[in-house]
Amino acid sequence: MARAALKWSIDDLAEAANVARMTVVRFEREDRVSDTSTAAMRLAFEEKRVKFVDKGRLAGAVYGGMRRA
Repeated sequence: MARAALKWSIDDLAEAANVARMTVVRFEREDRVSDTSTAAMRLAFEEKRVKFVDKGRLAGAVYGGMRRA
């Protein structure tokens, strides 16, 4: 999970994405969340170098936070 990889709490993600705490909770429960909120959460992760693979055997979030030496 991307949130765990960043060591973010639910509140951290809600703040970074400018969504309500319950929106994050609903999203993680796989309940219905607006496309706008989903996009805001994805953008918050991408700003922290989390890369998403949408298709294929590696589908899901992939943490890309390693910095080049």
